[in-house]
Amino acid sequence: MGLMTLLLTLDGGAIRQKLVDAVELARTAAEHDAGAERVGGHAGVEHEDAVSVSHLFEAKLPGYRGWHWSVTVATADLDAPVTVSEVVLCPGPDALVAPRWVPWERRVRPGDLGVGDLFPTDEDDLRLAPAYLDSDDPQVEEVAREVGLGRMHVLSRYGREDAAARWRGGEFGPRSDMARSAPDVCGTCGFYIQLGGSLRAAFGACGNELSPADGHVVHAEYGCGAHSEIEVELTSSVPVAELVYDDSLLDTEPAPADEKPSEPADA
Repeated sequence: MGLMTLLLTLDGGAIRQKLVDAVELARTAAEHDAGAERVGGHAGVEHEDAVSVSHLFEAKLPGYRGWHWSVTVATADLDAPVTVSEVVLCPGPDALVAPRWVPWERRVRPGDLGVGDLFPTDEDDLRLAPAYLDSDDPQVEEVAREVGLGRMHVLSRYGREDAAARWRGGEFGPRSDMARSAPDVCGTCGFYIQLGGSLRAAFGACGNELSPADGHVVHAEYGCGAHSEIEVELTSSVPVAELVYDDSLLDTEPAPADEKPSEPADA
């Protein structure tokens, strides 16, 4: 280390220490700005750069638990006086602060839309494409050519991929608890109504009123216990109490008093 570097290093350390020691100057500035009754104890020092630091004081303000008065002091060199740059109220790591602001159109979540609510689609929504463009979906193109059945917008490739990913990972996707415990998949079920277009290979709608997915879009690999081809085989191992029977066929008339019940045959 050269002499000049050593001197600069020592000089910088002395300047930093000079700034750190300026606690009373910083407190006076905070009390002048906020009022003496609102400034608490010294809570630490934050180094800003080589010639400035910020002194932190506890803020004694109702509703501002964990906040600090931050007083930044600076000096040009060892011979220059320490001056106050600014006094601000800032939150500490445990402070109660407002949540990050989110634009209203990004706050809406599935299920938020109620009766009478309007939610306009953004003009640059990547999920939609103008209907006069190639939608990359042969069935959509076929319908669009029919007179009077055209639409202003259709799903873009991004929109279809986004919907497919959401449905696959949702309640009626192949990894849901119901699907993993099902005896078979929807793709082989008679109640499975296949979608049209490019999504038909993986998705359809359930038409079984006894299924939890009735009326919902389901993945072809989803499944439930109401599959059309399920057969329950009853064997001798099934307890008699669990078998379904018609108790109206039982003879409930009491036996005559002089008639003894028949003895069971010897095994």
